[in-house]
Amino acid sequence: MNPALALFESGFSIPSISMTPYWRVRFNGPIDDLDRIFDELIKVHDFPYGKTDRNASVSAAGLEYYRPMADTPTGAETETRKRPDIVEMSFSIQPNEALLKSLIEIIYQFHSYYEPPITVEPILRSSTRGLDDSKNPHRWWNKAGDWKKD
Repeated sequence: MNPALALFESGFSIPSISMTPYWRVRFNGPIDDLDRIFDELIKVHDFPYGKTDRNASVSAAGLEYYRPMADTPTGAETETRKRPDIVEMSFSIQPNEALLKSLIEIIYQFHSYYEPPITVEPILRSSTRGLDDSKNPHRWWNKAGDWKKD
């Protein structure tokens, strides 16, 4: 077996971090869709990450290029469209086919696209091994000027 593939199936640990097999789910869409979709997703799964839950990330907004073809709801067009304010949301889950199918169905049902671009990929996800680093000067809670509110 390919050693890289074996690593992704089993994960590994170092003194400070464990790397565990997960699935990353990503989908693109208008930024205005995301709160509606995420509100529905968290009814099915809490997306834990360490000592927090409801964990997902959203990319900065950009453009989406596409051209409707025959049999689309809008009909075929000749020009390429450019839609602004498109983002990518991503989250990770432990490998679980039933959960994955449920989450993808939710994305489809609450997305404004009739064919939302969704991808799933195997990843290794980090989790801390519980070391006491409360005084680490690089942690956000020990730094000024971060997003932390006083």
